[in-house]
Amino acid sequence: MDHFNHTWIQTFIMAGFNISGRLRYLAFTGILCIYLLTLAGNLFIIVLVKADSGLSTPMYFFISVLSFLELWYVSSTVPTLLHTLLHGSSPIPSALCFTQLYVFHSFGVTECYLLCVMALDRYLAICLPLRYHALMSTQVQRWLAGVTGIMGFSSALVSVSLTATLPFCLREVDHYFCDVEPLMRLSCVDTGWRAQVFILMVGFLNTCLVVVILGLYAGIVKAVLKLPSAASRTKAFSTCSSHIIVVTLFFGSAWIVYVGPPVVRAEGRDKLMSLLYSSLTPFLNPIIYTLRNKEVKEAFKRVAKRLKSFLKKP
Repeated sequence: MDHFNHTWIQTFIMAGFNISGRLRYLAFTGILCIYLLTLAGNLFIIVLVKADSGLSTPMYFFISVLSFLELWYVSSTVPTLLHTLLHGSSPIPSALCFTQLYVFHSFGVTECYLLCVMALDRYLAICLPLRYHALMSTQVQRWLAGVTGIMGFSSALVSVSLTATLPFCLREVDHYFCDVEPLMRLSCVDTGWRAQVFILMVGFLNTCLVVVILGLYAGIVKAVLKLPSAASRTKAFSTCSSHIIVVTLFFGSAWIVYVGPPVVRAEGRDKLMSLLYSSLTPFLNPIIYTLRNKEVKEAFKRVAKRLKSFLKKP
């Protein structure tokens, strides 16, 4: 097909999930509840870290940054999902579609880099405790957070450039948000090399970051095993367990969707897997970092006590 003869598509149609009847409203209610709890949970962590001086450590600074990213990350896709569940196939302007694609990948890639920085923070805290506060000063923390954002938002330009420059002949996006693979299926031209570039980029990025994280945790395990008491070893491992769970959920699901076998995308399972890392993981993160964390529970009690005393004042 001669792509110079096609009309520029101003609006895409988001197909969403093929659900009908009562099940559609049940899915809408469930996703809405998860979305609201995700926003509340991540806001809770951000406010708690700011309000309690006991959490003014690098680890909790990066956890609060992660929660901030999750707020934007989940908000870049779930509103579209809710709209398609409530109204069925929904139109979305092409400019807004590519903006959604860029925002989603920007915060997603930034989170990948941040998870790597959080592993580095744990490595320095456990393996170099005497130099930890000097190496991870407030200035360094802010610099690392800023660099992850710059790298994430820069990397996402590749995703947008691979799709926004395509000529499109079809309008219906077989997904609940604008992503690279579903948009490429609508093109008038062969997108084979573009898809390969995207897969190689995502695969290379994920592989490099996972290798770095595994290397850092190998050093952590080696250092922890040298600690004299079992209590010390248990405490050291407990500070890392939450991060390991989040890394496994996020990188694992993203790898399956973007780099996994084509059968995942061909049969539409990518939409279900996308729910895992775009909705469920941001929902679970606050739970993982609070319910498993004694320091966060104690900080909450202190803040609640101060708030209660403040409200009692005449």
